[in-house]
Amino acid sequence: MTRSFVLCADDFAMTEGVSRSILELLAAGRLSATGAMTNRPHWPRLAGELAAFSGQADLGLHLNLTCAAPLSPMPTVAPSGTLPRLGGLAPLALRSGAARAEITAEIARQLDAFEQHLGRAPDFVDGHQHVHVLPGVRHQVLDALAARYPAGSVYLRDPSDSIAAIRARGTAVGKALTVAGLAMGLRRAAARRGIPTNRGFSGFSPFDPERDFADDLEAFLIRPGPAHLVMCHPGHVDDELVALDPVVATRPLEHAALMAFAPPGLRIGRFADIA
Repeated sequence: MTRSFVLCADDFAMTEGVSRSILELLAAGRLSATGAMTNRPHWPRLAGELAAFSGQADLGLHLNLTCAAPLSPMPTVAPSGTLPRLGGLAPLALRSGAARAEITAEIARQLDAFEQHLGRAPDFVDGHQHVHVLPGVRHQVLDALAARYPAGSVYLRDPSDSIAAIRARGTAVGKALTVAGLAMGLRRAAARRGIPTNRGFSGFSPFDPERDFADDLEAFLIRPGPAHLVMCHPGHVDDELVALDPVVATRPLEHAALMAFAPPGLRIGRFADIA
């Protein structure tokens, strides 16, 4: 039997070049999911193009609390009008009730923007730089999904896996273990609210342009979980990306490797195919 896994590209709508890459990969059948940054100005214009893949791929919200500007002012979290880096967000979300209130409101705004421009609920929610697992963010995300959507209708990405599987893959092990630790308890908390999650996760990368991403893709599928999800970060480089994000040089390499990716005995599928 051919086994399925979800292959999800992060950062749709971050920039034009990143979005064009993802649309090309979706059209070629090389992805089965993508998460959109609905706070980015490209989202309203590109949402219609992404909507063409409804039913073919999972289309979700890539919750963004650490890149560019929020949809509305966040005086505690983003006093300058620019969202903080991850290292600044985490302690704010943990310690400040005012910050958590602003985060709750921004989660709602980004979900509203998804629904407004795609015309429906997201298939899933995850977080840029995995912010959705942070203390001070995760419960706001879980509560928003439980309040807005019928149980089981929207899944949440769990970016953790077993220590043994992470070590067996041998790619960005430290990063994968750190995020797995941060995500501890997320699956159980989601299950209590009737929110499904993937079981098995990979795709952590050192974003080193000297590495062969095709080899990394094969490593991501070592010891896959029973409902496995692989994240990736393809893109075409443009000036906006260079100014906005540290992950630049590896995006076209990921795009090329994904275009040629054909794992033996495995099939790229939607979450409904593997859950």
